[in-house]
Amino acid sequence: MKHARPDYNRIQDPDNIIPNDEPVFLIRAHDKCGPIIVHIWAFIAELLGTSSDMIFAARAQANAMFTWQDKHGSKIPDLPQSIPQNNPTNSER
Repeated sequence: MKHARPDYNRIQDPDNIIPNDEPVFLIRAHDKCGPIIVHIWAFIAELLGTSSDMIFAARAQANAMFTWQDKHGSKIPDLPQSIPQNNPTNSER
């Protein structure tokens, strides 16, 4: 699986469920945007007909992320200094 950030390559899929060439985007609770994005994902997934169990699980995870932020804090998204910051344009997608 391909992470958007090379420093997350240590996060593995030991059962090889995700193909090596499939892009993966990790959202952490430490990211100030994290729980909001997960709630938005759940909203869109529900509109698309995703099962209510999956929607419930996503919203519970988003709420757990908010709780974690209340206890530990959060920060705006950033990249480590050693990773080049690519800024793809719409034409590159």
